[in-house]
Amino acid sequence: MGISDWPEGERPRERLLKLGAAALSDAELLAIFLRVGIPGKSAVDLARDLLVRFDGDLGRLAAADPAGLAKLPGIGNAKAAQLAASLELARRALSSTMSEHSALNSPQAVRDWLRLQIGRLPHEVFHALWLDSQHRLITAEELFRGTLTQTSVYPREVVKHALNHNAAAVILAHNHPSGQSQPSAADITLTRGLKDALALVDVKLLDHFIVTATGNPFSLAENGLL
Repeated sequence: MGISDWPEGERPRERLLKLGAAALSDAELLAIFLRVGIPGKSAVDLARDLLVRFDGDLGRLAAADPAGLAKLPGIGNAKAAQLAASLELARRALSSTMSEHSALNSPQAVRDWLRLQIGRLPHEVFHALWLDSQHRLITAEELFRGTLTQTSVYPREVVKHALNHNAAAVILAHNHPSGQSQPSAADITLTRGLKDALALVDVKLLDHFIVTATGNPFSLAENGLL
């Protein structure tokens, strides 16, 4: 039975309009995105199958390679492209929030952006969010890329980028593909070295986040490790 044959009060789209998006399950939200199912399966059934394939993890689904996703039953190129576009829209919305407001006043937007951007990468990367004197985002960029376990970060290069962007402050972040959010001793030593190097050119290091696929990024500043 297709969703259009369901009682109106049980249809995901009608429930969203009546109760709000937060009232819907992951499968119902995904079904609205998919719009239609395949022969023998409604959009909700198809959504449930997709979630099972990705172990119920919407983050893994959203971060899946679009080309691979397009090959799954009921997806195809159009829906895979739409999913990738929706994820990019979420990133840009969070970037807009950070550009318009002080990063210190929107810390969750910073965390959410970092998780979307680097939380699920299979390799380690080191990012910088360059901020102006009001702590609004100037730009975010990947500075270094490493292996699964180690990234080589050069303080001189970080300082050079800070000067190129005329930044007054910075938030640093790198991911731990292992899923371990606690910083290593090397992470702490590196952070303090970068803080000292940036201070020489009057750029304030506000925080350094350790980002993983799940959970809130770990803040070195909040934990007294800067």
